[in-house]
Amino acid sequence: MPNSYEIFIGLRYLRAKRRNRTISLNTVVSITGITLGVAALIGTLGIMTGFKEDLQAKILGTTSHIVVQDRTRDSIADYDALVAKVEQTPHVLAATPFIYRQVMLTSQSAVQGVVVRGIDPKREIRVTELGKNIATGRLEDLESGPAPQEHSPATIAPGALPAPSHPIGIVLGKELALRLGVTVGDTLNLVSPVGSAGSLNAVMMTPKIRTVRVVAIFQSGMYEYDSSLAYLSLAEAQKFFNMGAASTGIEVKVDDIFQAAEISRAIEQSLGFPYWARDWMQLNRNLFSALKLEKTMMFLLLVLIITVASFNIISTLTMIVTEKQREIAILKAMGATRRAIMRIFMLNGLIIGFTGTAIGIPLGYAFLFLIEKYWTFDQTVYYIAHIPVHIQALDILLVSCSAILISFAATVYPSLQAAKLDPAAALRYE
Repeated sequence: MPNSYEIFIGLRYLRAKRRNRTISLNTVVSITGITLGVAALIGTLGIMTGFKEDLQAKILGTTSHIVVQDRTRDSIADYDALVAKVEQTPHVLAATPFIYRQVMLTSQSAVQGVVVRGIDPKREIRVTELGKNIATGRLEDLESGPAPQEHSPATIAPGALPAPSHPIGIVLGKELALRLGVTVGDTLNLVSPVGSAGSLNAVMMTPKIRTVRVVAIFQSGMYEYDSSLAYLSLAEAQKFFNMGAASTGIEVKVDDIFQAAEISRAIEQSLGFPYWARDWMQLNRNLFSALKLEKTMMFLLLVLIITVASFNIISTLTMIVTEKQREIAILKAMGATRRAIMRIFMLNGLIIGFTGTAIGIPLGYAFLFLIEKYWTFDQTVYYIAHIPVHIQALDILLVSCSAILISFAATVYPSLQAAKLDPAAALRYE
């Protein structure tokens, strides 16, 4: 702990005399370097965290927190009993069955391969944000009406679409609807390349085709979902894919997304083999691992700014030691120990580090505020209107500690040089 005279002398050394303004200028430059480094780090980490959380919110708005499936096959027969058992697990808010298949959608002007999810609309809105993402139409209209008529390519004239009699409802993503050139109320053909059971002819399996009507269009904010995802009702998906009363798996919503891994293990223990549960972090492991690695590397690279600024601290303190040799010699002659001399100059570096950090933190906040408020994007081109920003307390603590530690490390060499000064040699020609 420095004594009062050490603090007084340390502060005095950072001020310039009238006859020499160099030390004062170097002190300002050192503080400015630390300030800019801290502000740049806070701004970068705030933007990267904002993008990560925005992406996370969009993913969890379309997909569930946990997915339960059968390890041994691609369907679950008695899913109602499993849903009831899953919902009894602590921290589980809701669960619903779903069907996941790949099909083709054809319109008068385009053909597109898509992923179709069969859902129960009433239960789906309790698990995902699909209901809130509907941009046009109504999700409730997804429930099918009269039994639709199936068609075979043999009964369709070349270049013509099947008659839209008794079409079933389908919900499309915004980008997918644009690609197909359809809107709410238009009809499409749903084509399963796998075909129907017993539809083999002498050459090949006949694809299965159904007429569907667009009842709603959703916009999740994720291009990958909006351009390749469609929804059918669970009952119609079971009929179309000949799944009987089975589903592909069960979607689960929990009360804490960051505890999803522990809750998924609890679900596995409750259900037993052969069921397994995967949380949203496992399902998107590659994406979030890449974002975490990118954020870490950006932090390490931007720390170099503070490291470069620390060289100004070294040069400033070295100049102080060179100019103040006479005063240092007098202090040592009056009984100041080597540790006391070191503390004086280490205190100088810490003052520079603390001052730069104290100015840099609000400067970084101001930068992020201006970026979030005034930097806008054209939503017809980009999927966001503003740059998402979120500052975490842990990031602020990490940046502050890094800046102060680097500033402190920069004081070691000049402090040692001052402590080694021989009073007799310094005062020989005085």
